[in-house]
Amino acid sequence: MADEAVADRPAEPAAPKAKDARSPEPPPRGGARGDDNAKDAPDAPGSSGSSDAADAEAAEREKERERAADRFKDRTRDPLAEEQGEEEPTDAAAATRARRSGQKLLASGRDLIGFDRSDVGRLHIGDINIGLDARRSGLSMRDGPVPEEELLRIRRTHIEPEGYVRLRRALEARRLLVLGGAPGTGRASTALALLEEVTRDGEGGQNSERVRRADPERGVRGLATQVAGGEGGHPRGTGYLLEPALDRPGTLPPDGMDLDQLASALAEQGSYAVVVVSVGSAANPLLAGRYGAICPPAPTRELVAVRLRQRLEEEHGDPARGGGGGGGGGSGRARDADEGSARDGDGGAGPNGHADRDRDGGRDEGRTRGADQGRGRARNGDGDAGPNGHAERDRDGGRDQDRGQDRRPDDDGSLSRLLERAAELREDPEVTEAVGLDDLRPAEAELFASLLAGHLLGSVGREELLSGCRGLAAVQAYEWFAGVDRALAAPPPGDGRAPVRSGTAALFHPVAFRIALAVLGGASHSAVSAAAHLLTWELSVQSDPDSTPARPLFCDDPESDLALSRARPADGPVDVAGAEVTGRLIFYRGAALPAAVLAELWDRHFPVRAPVVRWLRLLADDPRPQVSMRAAVAAGELSVRDFEHGYAELVRPLAEAPTPRRRVFAATALDQAAGHASHRRAVRKVVEDWSRHGTPALRWTAAMALGYGRSADSMDDTLDALARIGVRDDGEQLAVASLNVVRLLTLPECATVLRRLADWTGHHGEEYQDLALVSIVRLALTDVDEVLDDEPGTPLGDRGDWPLLLALAATRPELTGKLADLFWTALNTARSRDVAFDALETLLRSASRKDGREWTREGLAALLPALTAEEHDRRRLDWLLRRMMRDQDRPLAEERARALWRLAVPARQRRSDEEESHG
Repeated sequence: MADEAVADRPAEPAAPKAKDARSPEPPPRGGARGDDNAKDAPDAPGSSGSSDAADAEAAEREKERERAADRFKDRTRDPLAEEQGEEEPTDAAAATRARRSGQKLLASGRDLIGFDRSDVGRLHIGDINIGLDARRSGLSMRDGPVPEEELLRIRRTHIEPEGYVRLRRALEARRLLVLGGAPGTGRASTALALLEEVTRDGEGGQNSERVRRADPERGVRGLATQVAGGEGGHPRGTGYLLEPALDRPGTLPPDGMDLDQLASALAEQGSYAVVVVSVGSAANPLLAGRYGAICPPAPTRELVAVRLRQRLEEEHGDPARGGGGGGGGGSGRARDADEGSARDGDGGAGPNGHADRDRDGGRDEGRTRGADQGRGRARNGDGDAGPNGHAERDRDGGRDQDRGQDRRPDDDGSLSRLLERAAELREDPEVTEAVGLDDLRPAEAELFASLLAGHLLGSVGREELLSGCRGLAAVQAYEWFAGVDRALAAPPPGDGRAPVRSGTAALFHPVAFRIALAVLGGASHSAVSAAAHLLTWELSVQSDPDSTPARPLFCDDPESDLALSRARPADGPVDVAGAEVTGRLIFYRGAALPAAVLAELWDRHFPVRAPVVRWLRLLADDPRPQVSMRAAVAAGELSVRDFEHGYAELVRPLAEAPTPRRRVFAATALDQAAGHASHRRAVRKVVEDWSRHGTPALRWTAAMALGYGRSADSMDDTLDALARIGVRDDGEQLAVASLNVVRLLTLPECATVLRRLADWTGHHGEEYQDLALVSIVRLALTDVDEVLDDEPGTPLGDRGDWPLLLALAATRPELTGKLADLFWTALNTARSRDVAFDALETLLRSASRKDGREWTREGLAALLPALTAEEHDRRRLDWLLRRMMRDQDRPLAEERARALWRLAVPARQRRSDEEESHG
């Protein structure tokens, strides 16, 4: 190889080419202005004079060149770093992945609530009625018998969950069962089924009031006293269903001695009792004792199939519908759930003519036991309950008798065809997407079956069907939040014991966990739990500002949090300090729930906004991208629902914050709002004003928002705004502007971005040149997954760890010439040459991985020939490869150097000395 190839700096390159020799752009090779070349070009001839003045002038020029190079290098630093001296790179790739994950959870365009619940408590879909007034759940359930007809319905149509026989045997053996489960999972229905069965053949089998609901206000101790003393004249062999009010602040759960006392009293009277509780810190000691058991959720997929068949059998009879087993007039579908004869699935009539319902949210949990697994009982279609547990269908008296036997299909087999169509409709992707729940709870299964049957029979249209399916998640969110803190206004029970646990924190934690999961779904379980505790504090302080919230440190139950929030865990990758590790992630059991929770929270509960805003600001400071970026996406969605409030309380204050992390949060929230057509114009006006007239902090935030590509009317408008920000105040914010120019190169309009970069390199203003040069160097130093929003599976997405420059050269061959011209300009401009050479070395070393596997070779094979088309360029590459081979810290293997040389230089263009050195 030539001697100059081993010097400490590149061999003197050849003179720059004429502008028409290589690039169609006005400057040579897409390069800088002519006067800049004269001042900064690496091959500018030095003075040959020997006078002191000439030497001093040359020295001053060299110092100025060094100062310019230092300024340029400073502008290529990461603008997202918190401190100016911070060298560690920010985890931009993790932030990009977290933002993408949050957007998937809160997909825009979903019809969350297809009905008006502002002042009515009912929803009408076709001729199906759904009770929505969860305020009724706050009514106390009174002591009273469960009607015999309700027990008959339970006996005929309840579907047993897994482990039902084990529960029945435990109740028979101990007389007392504490049954725990999440609200809405069918636990009260299972309790009634158990009591109906064990009392039917017992001492009270002939008693029409053998199953009773016990007054929840009296609790376990009150029930024990009542049973032991024979209060109320209840006969022997009675079964009691008790749902104690453990959610009221100041209420203490019963202890083991209380349960033993009750069990003893029950044994003396030959009676039974089932105590139904919600899983959680208050009830977990009860469930861990000898009387405790977890109630498995009802098999809702089977429940849907059974209910759907029942609906079709009920409606499919003689065309005239004048008699036969159908009974009742009209279509036989829902009438009015408020009739006195309506029952809910928990089995008892409550105040105001409504069936008693689960205290923990008003969802009907006891559904019907229709395909009695193991006893072959006849199915019954009575008791179609909506999501709030109200009976939905006509209760005309003649139906029960006919439904005791399965209706047979007509001779023409049309019922069989309906059932086949029903099975297909259940699996319809559009219907599945509209439901948005991984599994349905009993009340939801009832409604879903009614909707499907109504659509098949022509009483419910396609849009009504989809709207009703979408309403399932919205109703669940509504019930989770309605009247949560009403118990704070109620006096504590007079049980003679002093309360020992804080009311507000224990009351608000389940709610806070659901909100945190809606915001951070897909993050680690620990991150969601920690965020939930922060929100619990904020809610408690807002509710009771004069008291300091107290929460036990060792009473959390992660499994209870999952059950109460319809959540599921899953192992998955977690980004930690730039590396991925396997962690325990957490998600809602249904894609519709996160957006439904946020919509319910923001649209109906205005006092909650203040603590949630404070909480989101805390999350904006979290150093973990999985937390801060997901919170930013959620903040954008909340702002869409009320842009005036979101802008004033979240976006604008954080956009002016002194830390980059908070400003990125504001920019991400703005972009999320810009994803909605209804708010795109407003967001673009805000970003335009900030880019022109804003403070430095607002201009910085505007630049980050522009980098997403949705905050201006066109790509040219986006680049104009970034240029305004980057060149203003002597390039004070050139770093953040250049970063977002590079982010735009991942979009389909990247050819427009490259054209504008070439224009800026030829601009008369040095700030414009620097914006282009810094962007070009940053393009070579930025990995794809730091800036790309696409999922893996796209050409760029599959090259996530590639430098973006090489990934574009490999996937967009039509752009290779422009990319090479721009990078050549950076290599041949004095102030950018050093960092450009360092970037080129990084690119060359990325050709293969440490284990020898191919990495970015495809991109280098596309870029290097275009970058080294002239002798001057090949001499420079020759020098750089030999310098890399002689690097004492990271020597480049000779065979790798030869491979890189062959990629860059075709065989016919290699000189003999280079051939000898590089093969």
